[in-house]
Amino acid sequence: MTTTTWPRTPGYDDAVDLDRYPINDPASPAYRALVQACRDQLRSHGVAQLAGFVTPAAVGQMLALASQLAARAWATDQTHTVYFEPADDSAGPDHPRTLLQHSAMKAIAYDQIPPSAPIRRLYESDDLTAFIAAVLGKPVLYRSADPLDALEIAIFGDGGELGWHFDNSEFSVTVMYQQAAAGGHFDYYPRLRDEHDENYPGAQKILHGSSDGILRLPSSPGTLAVFRGQHALHRVTPVSGPRPRINSVLTYGEHPGMKLTELTQKLFYGRTA
Repeated sequence: MTTTTWPRTPGYDDAVDLDRYPINDPASPAYRALVQACRDQLRSHGVAQLAGFVTPAAVGQMLALASQLAARAWATDQTHTVYFEPADDSAGPDHPRTLLQHSAMKAIAYDQIPPSAPIRRLYESDDLTAFIAAVLGKPVLYRSADPLDALEIAIFGDGGELGWHFDNSEFSVTVMYQQAAAGGHFDYYPRLRDEHDENYPGAQKILHGSSDGILRLPSSPGTLAVFRGQHALHRVTPVSGPRPRINSVLTYGEHPGMKLTELTQKLFYGRTA
């Protein structure tokens, strides 16, 4: 196995295309224009995508790291409802709160990612945290305090998928490193539900195979995405072939000290920390 030597760069300049995405210069007109463009995407599509945000060199380093750590990743294979709650059989066999989805993937936890890895240096920068807050119109955001879940590398190999679901958190932030050889597409239905209406009929139609209203998100290596997943039903379609889908999930919240419960840590990472 080839061992990669990680640069001891304290910042993240090598990880982000700062000419296109000047997240290090919040006082500049270019920064303000970038934030506005992202807000416009969120409003119109439910997702903001920044293609080529992470540099090709950094993407290559993260793929090498994922390959090195894959044997230590925690593999999950489970069924769940779209709400990540136990099935409510009293709702009826065709109800969204009863219908089960399948998810299978491998997760490399935050504490397994070297401090010098590009994505970790980027995630731990105050510049990125402030930029994500600005895009979402939040006065402040905090990086997760969870030693496992704050930042992860997700690997979807042959047969891997993420079943239809709503996120428990208002939004998610991802970085794509590699698309699968086949499958592994990100499908979503924006604004399917809201705070006042669960829209069970709409969810039921999708869970029974309807494609009306579903969007497929293209995502090239290096793309950073900010996605409103609490109200959008979404999934990663089954992967087939030898090349896996590999991406990172970056976790933020509006309150400091955010962590998973020990039960949830055990479910997603096979251990507690």
